[in-house]
Amino acid sequence: MLKKSHAQDHPTGEHTEFTMSTQTKLIVGLGNPGSEYDNTRHNAGWWLLDRLSQQLNVTLSPESKFHGLTARARIHGGDVWLLQPMQYMNRSGAAIATLAHFYKILPENIIVLHDELDLPIGSAKMKLGGSSGGHNGLKDTQAKLGTDKFWRLRIGIDHPRNSSIPLQPVADYVLKPPKQAERSEIDKAIDKAQDAINEWLTGNTQKAIQNLHAK
Repeated sequence: MLKKSHAQDHPTGEHTEFTMSTQTKLIVGLGNPGSEYDNTRHNAGWWLLDRLSQQLNVTLSPESKFHGLTARARIHGGDVWLLQPMQYMNRSGAAIATLAHFYKILPENIIVLHDELDLPIGSAKMKLGGSSGGHNGLKDTQAKLGTDKFWRLRIGIDHPRNSSIPLQPVADYVLKPPKQAERSEIDKAIDKAQDAINEWLTGNTQKAIQNLHAK
């Protein structure tokens, strides 16, 4: 779990001090704005980011120049930014690129939290770089950053072909809430993902990957 020491206010949100490396890092949760999307599968990245902000005792606050909600954690000479883009999924890259460029955050110090159709419910995986896999949020992020060399934490929501309605369009599936039992399994994956992010923040990327991918 992430360890907090003391906190103080910041114009774009609260920030908290805890131990890790000195390079500025950015944690982004992908989702769609609007209460009608809050509990949909496509917002799994927001669910994890909200959990992290609660754990760190920081508040995500509106910041118009970054097109989203932000919070900052001060880390022994470095910063960790949390970002929740408030644009629709397929336009979320602008918020990420704007904040990253403003604070000169390297792509390899960015991790994007998102739902993943190609992973079963209850699982989560982490990787650096690769294709968007058809995920519009990742696709726009790659386009706006001009590279795919950023980290992704993929939260499994399974594919509709494996559901009770296998022929439903993917767009309909991701924009609906999971069943209660499915949400419970997704929450368990989010618990593991929190621990993996802790390792990633302290520079233990291989341990983060191994622990997250372990059965």
